[in-house]
Amino acid sequence: MKSPDNAAATTIKEVESLNDLALLADYSFLDTLNVDPHAAEDGVDHDPRQVFSGHFVRVKPTPIKDPQYVAHSRRFFSELGFSNALATSEPFMRMFSGDTSNLPEPMQRIGWATGYALSIFGTEYYAQCPFHTGNGYGDGRAISVFEGVIGGRRWEMQLKGAGKTPYCRGGDGRAVLRSSVREFLAQEHMNALGVPTSRSLTLYTSATETVRRPWFSNGSRSLEPDVMIDEKIAITTRVAPSFLRVGQLELFGRRARKDEHPGAMEELEKIVLHIIHREYSDEIDHGLPLVEKILLLARKFRERFASLVANWIRVGYCQGNFNSDNCAVGGFTLDYGPFGFIDVFDPEYQPWTGGGIHFSFLNQPEAAERNFQMFCLALKPLLSSHPEALDALKKISNDFSSEMQARMTEMWSLKLGWETFHDALFNELMTLMIETPVDYTIFFRELSTIPEDITPITRSFYFYDDNIRNDSLMNLWVWWLDNWKTSIDAATSASRAALSTQMKGVNPKYTLREWLLVPAYIQAAKGDYSLIYELQEVMDTPYAEHSLEIERKYYRKKPARYFNIAGVSHVSCSS
Repeated sequence: MKSPDNAAATTIKEVESLNDLALLADYSFLDTLNVDPHAAEDGVDHDPRQVFSGHFVRVKPTPIKDPQYVAHSRRFFSELGFSNALATSEPFMRMFSGDTSNLPEPMQRIGWATGYALSIFGTEYYAQCPFHTGNGYGDGRAISVFEGVIGGRRWEMQLKGAGKTPYCRGGDGRAVLRSSVREFLAQEHMNALGVPTSRSLTLYTSATETVRRPWFSNGSRSLEPDVMIDEKIAITTRVAPSFLRVGQLELFGRRARKDEHPGAMEELEKIVLHIIHREYSDEIDHGLPLVEKILLLARKFRERFASLVANWIRVGYCQGNFNSDNCAVGGFTLDYGPFGFIDVFDPEYQPWTGGGIHFSFLNQPEAAERNFQMFCLALKPLLSSHPEALDALKKISNDFSSEMQARMTEMWSLKLGWETFHDALFNELMTLMIETPVDYTIFFRELSTIPEDITPITRSFYFYDDNIRNDSLMNLWVWWLDNWKTSIDAATSASRAALSTQMKGVNPKYTLREWLLVPAYIQAAKGDYSLIYELQEVMDTPYAEHSLEIERKYYRKKPARYFNIAGVSHVSCSS
């Protein structure tokens, strides 16, 4: 296996062709870990089946017919050193729309998919696997096609919607344009918000292929889809240092714990060491004994994971489906399925009708703790002969809540411009935000101006005409604002300006609300991608001040007509 400082990475100033990209290929996952011994050598392995061992299955992507360019991330292309012209070049389009049959060497012409386990809020599940064994659950429509070192950093590129794998569970392996637009825009928006995340590279659709999907009729308020519609298919390429998940570690932890096959413990050790190599090599010394590496891994992931979830709440993001298989062990956001950015502040906000309160907005710290417990449980078999290490791992797991609380306190203090957290004032604010109610993003952005009086804050109030007549509520707001201003450092114009700038750096002006996304993917289905490009421009600079025209269009409360409308206020699946 080549070292991460692959010499080729320093010899190419700009990637202008697939031949250039091929020189950067370095498949550590395939070179280090075990392939399923029953996998087809040619990658034609598209029917659901049980995979009993191995870390991955070789799968040939199924290309979409007549691929058409929709969009690419210019910002990410620039970071990678890719020429923008590459996105519309025929060989590049073929590869990232699923045709890997003629890639230049040493690129792999067959992709790979991985299995993982499922736990929901700290409970192991097997029923979602069609065989009820856990051996058929994994990447059902996501296939990795490239791993390499680019500009000194390791990246893996994965096609979402690239066809069936052995883990497809009877599905067609496709993604529709609607959900692909959502994920493509959301990943880059989260990166611009300063939240660790997988990234978006490209988005291609088919000019001729469609699939039928359950969805909502126009204006429906149903919690479940009530119509079947034909939708364009698409493939979006997501990119990350790795796609290693908590659920993936769980799969091998379960197999080792149950001694399911002779190599189960070895496969668990291999995947743990590979996680450290891919995600924590700068923080965990390669020469340490295995036991010490494992304990350090648990501590480092705990830090990243707690920080990530606090960042989600800072920007108003709700993961929706926060299962363990949707948690990257690198501590970044992964799998933009039924996600949502909050409009009206509600601690129980949940964009997914199947998610429940346990995955709601302000319950995400507790959900994260349950997922971290499953992460630690998966590591335990490797420490079975080290009772002191097991005790240390248990303490690391038990201390997650205090780590999470510290991150949350720090985050709220930053949002509110405090050097010291004020419990009583914070609790009063939460109550007022619910009772009024307020728009989460607009409230904190207007507060960041450090207003003289309550007037700018009322811009965030929903049903303002009703609330303004509620003198007692408005008096409480005036009281709270006056007390807040005494709690911050804004005594001089200079300190006030500095604090305002600081607060605006953590409280975004623009977030990717669902009712802004809907027109974009509706127009995209008709071949008009202009709104996608406009959203890219705005959502890639979410803290910036844009033109008055952009502000009127995107910096506003959710229109009343969208409340409780299916497909806008809530979704049932990501299809």
